[in-house]
This record gives sequence, C-alpha cells and structure tokens, in this order.
Amino acid sequence: MDMKTAAKKLSLKDKYKLFTRDLGWEPTYRSHEEVFPYVQYEGIKIHDWDKWEDPFRLTMDAYWKYQAEKERKFYAIIDAHAQNNGHLNITDARYLSALKVFLQAISPAEYSAHKGFARVGREFPGVGTQVACQMQAIDEIRHAQTQIHALSNYNKFYNGFHAFAEHRDRIWYTSVARSFFDDAMSAGPFEFMIAIGFSFEYVLTNLLFVPFMSGAAYNGDMATVTFGFSAQSDEARHMTLGLECIKFMLEQDPDNLPIVQAWIDKWFWRGIRVLSLVSTMMDYMLPKRVMSWREAWNIYGIENGTALFKDLARYGIRAPKGWDQAEEAIDHMSHQLMLGLYQWKFGTSFHVWIPSDEDMDWLSKKYPTTFDKYYRPRWEHIKKHEAATGAPFNNFGLPKLCQCCQLPTLFTEPGDPTLTCHRESVYKGDRYHFCSDGCKDVFDNEPEKYIQAWLPMPGLMQELKGDLGAWMDWVFLKDGQDNGDFATSQDRQNFEQWRAQSTTNQ
Repeated sequence: MDMKTAAKKLSLKDKYKLFTRDLGWEPTYRSHEEVFPYVQYEGIKIHDWDKWEDPFRLTMDAYWKYQAEKERKFYAIIDAHAQNNGHLNITDARYLSALKVFLQAISPAEYSAHKGFARVGREFPGVGTQVACQMQAIDEIRHAQTQIHALSNYNKFYNGFHAFAEHRDRIWYTSVARSFFDDAMSAGPFEFMIAIGFSFEYVLTNLLFVPFMSGAAYNGDMATVTFGFSAQSDEARHMTLGLECIKFMLEQDPDNLPIVQAWIDKWFWRGIRVLSLVSTMMDYMLPKRVMSWREAWNIYGIENGTALFKDLARYGIRAPKGWDQAEEAIDHMSHQLMLGLYQWKFGTSFHVWIPSDEDMDWLSKKYPTTFDKYYRPRWEHIKKHEAATGAPFNNFGLPKLCQCCQLPTLFTEPGDPTLTCHRESVYKGDRYHFCSDGCKDVFDNEPEKYIQAWLPMPGLMQELKGDLGAWMDWVFLKDGQDNGDFATSQDRQNFEQWRAQSTTNQ
C-alpha cells in the first residue's frame, strides 16, 4: 500500500540555490563570448564562475520583505518630520549647506551607481554575480529616491535645493563626484566593481554615512539620519560584494594580480579626492560636530583600511600607491578646500562663512600641528580684509582645474604645506594640469580617456565667452539667494525669524 510522505523541507542552502543559482542557464545558439563580450577585454581571467561565493546568501524573496520593512519605517519618520516642522529643529541654518552639497553630489552618485550595477549585472556571466548586482542596483536607486524625498522637504523653505540635478552636471565642485562615476561607468565590469565596490562603498561610504549621519543626529536632522542609516544597512552587503569580487579575481588566476593592484591604486586616489568634499562638510559645515575629519579617518580609514589590506596581503595585494600622501593630506584637505569654497562662493549653490572664534578653537584642538600654523592666519587675514573694506572677500579669478579629479589645483606639495602642488603632462602636443602625483599617474595610464573630460571652467570661458551672469543662468544658480556669504543670506534670515516665531506667542 502506498504511503503518503510529507514533502521534505528544503535546507537554507538548497532554498538559496533554487532562488538564485538555478535561475541561470547555459546559452545554446550563441557562444559565451557573444553573450558576454565585455568580460574579456580587461584582461581578467576567470576559469570557474561557480566559485563565486555570496556571503549573505540572500534570496529575492527575503530581500523584498527586508527592504519593504525599512521603507515603512523610513516614510513614517519622514512624514512625522514634515508634519512637525522638522526643518526648524536643526541647530543652525549653516547646517543646510552640508545638505545641499550632499543632494547635489552624493544623491546623483547613488543613481549613477544604480545604472552601473544594472549594466554590470548583465555583463557578468556568473549567476551569483548577476543576482548580487541586481540587488545592489535596486539598493542604489532606493538610496537616491529616499535621499531626494527626505531633502525635498527642505526645498519648500530654503534656497539651493531646487535644481540639484542640473547642479550635478554643471557646477564646478559637483563635477568631482560626477567625473568619478562617469569614469567608473565607462570602465569594464571588473574595474567598475573595484571602483564602486571598493573605492565608493568601502572607502567613501563608511566615512560619509556613519560619522556624517551621526553629525546629522547631533544637529537635530532626523530626516537625514533616517535615510543615512537606512542606506548604511545596505552598505554592509555592498562592501562585502566588492571585497568578494576582489578575492574572486585574485583566486581565479595569478595573472589577475597586477591588474587588480593597479585598479586599487587608481580608485583609492580617485576616492580620496571625492572625500575632500566630505571632509569639508564634517569639519566646517556642521554647527555641532561629533568628530573631526581626522578622527573619522583614523577609525574608518586607517583602522579599517589596515585590516583590509592585511587580509588581502595573502593574495599579494599591497596598500594602495599614494596611501602615505593621503595620510599626510588628511590634516590639510578640509581647510584648503573650505578656503577655496569661501573665495569662490559666488559660484556655489550653498552658503559659506568665516569660522567663528569658537569654531577655530575647535579646529585648533583637532588639528594641533596644522591649523594654527597654516590656516588660522589665512582666516584672520580674510577677516581683517573684510573689516577694512566692508566687502566680502571674493576671488573672481578662475581656478585651474585638475584634468583627472576636476578639483581646483589648490592642494599643497607632500611635505610642504606652503607650496601649491602642480603637475603637468604633455599628450599629443597639448598640456594637461593636475593637482597631485596621484591624478597625474591616473591620467598617464589612460590619457585617451581623460582628454575627453569636460571641465566646467574652460566651458565657461569657451562656450559662454566668460559671461558670469550667463553661466549662473545656465547652471540654474540664483545669484544672491543660492550663493554668497551665510551672514547676509535669506536662508539665515528666514530660519532665525521662523525659529523665533515657533518659540514665542507672537
């Protein structure tokens, strides 16, 4: 007699395989080379795609439930923030400048990462990598959406938020993040994974989403805190994906080692230059600070980075070229860039200010070997100039931009903070300028790629004939509202007036 038997319950391993690896198939009427042409030309050799390991073992079914729960919590807090005039709960209207930089540079970068992972997921033949890239592509577009939704509430009340997409493409300081992602998205799939999985996720987001979001909480901005920590819970998977991709390439063939090392060198330096914006946000744009940029780097750069490269040393990977120069620059980069932003404040879509005596005392404590010696005197000089002339200190001379990272060449020589660093390369009869040895090395390795870079300042001179007013219209910058000194800004006036009304019976 036949006996009914209960269906055997699948183990987590079997269930994971059914929901991921078993969704793939082998092509029959087209060759692998025809279906996946882009995995060949970078020189990376992969012998067995099934060796790819997914540390999180996350299925799509579990992924949707996990993300849906985060969305419910996120929008509940965002609604409460808007209904309770959360825009008045921040410590000071100066904090808005940090949010504007974030929206103009970081949120569009998240969307670029989404497009990149959607493409790379198609270009990789391994099912494990395809599923992982699909999940990350969805993560990245969700991050862009939640950030835009959260910060849209500030756009109702303050200037500088209204045209972040155009600012991302056209204003000079946002071209730093844009060029980073354009560079990554025009690379092959393996290099893209190093650029984003290593440089962006491991180096940059740890230094942005953890210390900066803690600073947002300290400054009363629960909307930013909410999308920051909602995103950071995804970043753990993203960092693991990038690290797994590095290990996978190194384990597949010894010939991959020099290629991977060169990519790590390149994208570490490119990431450091993007982080100069983050350093300035942390040291100068937070009225109440949790930690300095130097303290954040010590935790998330030195400690985490040392552990990472110690782990990768068994494969033959060394610390990135330029690590020592980056370590030295940490004590200078935020001060140098903020001084640049202040003197070119007519061309920014946020407000800047001279640090108060209290701010400078804090910076002095956090940077005891550099701030008082090199940067306090420069701020004091600007204060004296403005007191004597009765006018803000502006520099209408256009800065020379680095052909690689697209930042102004305002950083200083390694070992000499009194001398501006400048490097040059001549290629096909044209001379190109760089802010550092690292950027020059990147260019010299791939000159045909970087000679195509569109730079905002030459664009102003060549395309708009130097007409600054026409440039402001073209970049959607409202002169006198979005830019200039915080002390005389409409944002400061409105914030202080509204805050006073909310705490009185008048």
